[in-house]
Amino acid sequence: MNAAIALGIVALVVVATIALGLFGVRKVAMDPQEFIVGGRRIGALLLWLLLAGEIYTTFTFLGAAGWAYGKGAPAYYILCYGACAYILSFFVAPVVHRLARERGYLTGPDFFADRYGSRALGALVALLGFLMLVPYVTLQLTGLQILLHIAGYSVIDPVVAVAIGFFLVALFTFAAGLRGAAWASVAKDGLVLLGVLFAGLVLPTHFFGSPAGALDAVLRDHPNWLTIAGPGAPNGITWVVTTTILTGCGFYMWPQSMAAVYSARDEDTLRRNAVFLPLYQVMLLLVFFAGFTALEVMPGLQGSAADQSFMLVVQKYYSPSVLGFVASAGTLAALVPAAAQLLAAASIVGKNVFADYGITRSAAAQTRTTRILVLVVALLAFAFWALAKTTLVGLLLIGYNGITQLFPGVILGLAARRPPALAVGAGIIAGLVTLTAFAARGVSQLAGVNTGLVALAINAAVLGIASALARTPVREGAPAGS
Repeated sequence: MNAAIALGIVALVVVATIALGLFGVRKVAMDPQEFIVGGRRIGALLLWLLLAGEIYTTFTFLGAAGWAYGKGAPAYYILCYGACAYILSFFVAPVVHRLARERGYLTGPDFFADRYGSRALGALVALLGFLMLVPYVTLQLTGLQILLHIAGYSVIDPVVAVAIGFFLVALFTFAAGLRGAAWASVAKDGLVLLGVLFAGLVLPTHFFGSPAGALDAVLRDHPNWLTIAGPGAPNGITWVVTTTILTGCGFYMWPQSMAAVYSARDEDTLRRNAVFLPLYQVMLLLVFFAGFTALEVMPGLQGSAADQSFMLVVQKYYSPSVLGFVASAGTLAALVPAAAQLLAAASIVGKNVFADYGITRSAAAQTRTTRILVLVVALLAFAFWALAKTTLVGLLLIGYNGITQLFPGVILGLAARRPPALAVGAGIIAGLVTLTAFAARGVSQLAGVNTGLVALAINAAVLGIASALARTPVREGAPAGS
């Protein structure tokens, strides 16, 4: 009976959110521009919700609490990197948007193909984005499994529940495109905000009288838990700083984030979003309090089990209806971002491989191909999820290590004189080879430095050396080649 109540609330909220998204696009004709970038007409408020819907995911809801529970102070990096990225986006995103509107970009790889005069580079970037989105979507599935398993009081098969929920969202993305995801974000962000307020304020107040009381309990029982270790320690200050730099640089490199930038009504819309999006970082701080509370109330969870920490507290000490409400917020935090990520992965391959190389020739064929690829990506992510066994933060960092290799190409692509496409491609490949070598050896830190940043440095070095050897920079207005 408890499971029926909690899961019934989750199902009702998910269906209502999908209905809202479909209602928002009921009169919209779906050509490629509308399907992929919302017709470039999304205003400030809806864009704010869309970007937040893509950025603040089940990782925010469960992963941040899991690291506060399982790692302590190293979780501080999660508070820092978003704020750094928003500062960067204030200056960079409006310029990218202007180029996208003038040159007709639909995807992030379009930027590379045009600015460096190479469809081949665009295809390479598309394949990288596609591959890195798979662990990001897998993160949403892992979070969804945790939520449904706990909301179901362990009496239902979470794999079946995840499959039903995820492919329902895949079909929603198939039909509604980016604008539908933006409308669904309206419901998602409102409910997630309420869920986070409950987790970060109500939980610690219930057990310790206030959030400050929860911190006092942690400091009493775990004296060093809120202190970042020294430079040479695992997950110490060097790791926190380098990971913040890495993820701050990669924040807007994701295909779905580039599509959101393109979809803005104008440049001022993006500047306003850069000013107000940091308000969402307050939500992360509240999630930390939920993790610290769980550490005291339900100690002993190890590894990936820490991601379940505060939800297990809700399950044990609150009614099924409260559990259903909180699980609904987390479920939307998984499914709505997954919709944008599925669309982004499908659109970059559909546009920069199938369309650019003449496999699909008409606008209708491109839209149809993108829709089919949404379902293909969903299947791949589901298969990867069935095999992946790591924490939510671990999955996120896998994706960030790879996608941040695009950062030098984006920044240099804004200049009037740009390096050759071959140099940019060589840098990206060198970065990926470095990451692969580290991953094969199971190394995630090198003298405390995040290996993703090491790979980014090698990427930049190879790009610089190859550019100097080539001595043929691309000039402003150069046509895209093959």
